[in-house]
Amino acid sequence: MFETKEQVLEKIMAQDKPVCCDCGKEMSLWEVPPINFSDGLGWGSPYLYVCFNDECSAYQQGWDHLKENYSHTASYRRMCYPGTDQYELMPVFSPVGGQGQIIDDQVLLQEEMLKEAMKKGFSILAQCYVDKDAETALRIVLDPTEPSRVRLKAAEMLGDIGELEAIDPLRNLNVGNRLIEEQLENAISKIHERFYTRECPFCAEIIKKKAKICKHCSKDVAGR
Repeated sequence: MFETKEQVLEKIMAQDKPVCCDCGKEMSLWEVPPINFSDGLGWGSPYLYVCFNDECSAYQQGWDHLKENYSHTASYRRMCYPGTDQYELMPVFSPVGGQGQIIDDQVLLQEEMLKEAMKKGFSILAQCYVDKDAETALRIVLDPTEPSRVRLKAAEMLGDIGELEAIDPLRNLNVGNRLIEEQLENAISKIHERFYTRECPFCAEIIKKKAKICKHCSKDVAGR
C-alpha cells in the first residue's frame, strides 16, 4: 500500500515525540530535504525527528571527531525515524545546519486545521447517512483537499447508502489513492450484497445473484 505525505504526517502527529538517546531532550519534527543521504537511496521517510540541542553530547563531540578523523569542520545531529527506536547520526556543517527543515510550528497549525477539517467532514457524512445522500459522499471521495480519513469514511459509506446505479460510476473512478480505491471496491461489493445482485462475467451488466441466464447478453452464468 502507498501512503501520501499527508497520511504519514497524520500518523506521526498521533504519536508522542521521542527524546534524544544522547541528551534526553525532546526531538524536533523535521521534513527531509530533496537530496539523498548516506547511501544515496533516500531518507526512508518524508519526516524524521532530529535533536537540535546544542548541548547534546553527539553534537558537542562531533566537531572534534570529524575534524580529527576526516579534516572536516562539521558535527553530528542525532536523528530518529518516527514510530521506531532507530537512531542514527546526521552530519551538519554549521550550528544552524538543517534548522530550516524544522516544522514543529507548522505542524501545530496543520494539526489544528486538520482536526477542524475532519470534524466538519465527519459531520457532513453523518448527515449524508441520515439523508441517504450518496452524491455528497461521492463528492467528498473525489475531493483531494479533504482529509484522507474523511475520504476513506465517505468511500465506506457509499456501500451503505449507494444505489445500484452508482456501481458503474464507482468502477470508473480514479482517485489516485490506493487505500480509497480499495475501499470503493469494498463499497461496490456491499451494494451488491444489499440488493442481492452481481455483475455478469461476460457483459458486466448487473444481474440477480441467483440468475442462471444473463438478461442482457443471454449467456449462461450459472455457477460463474
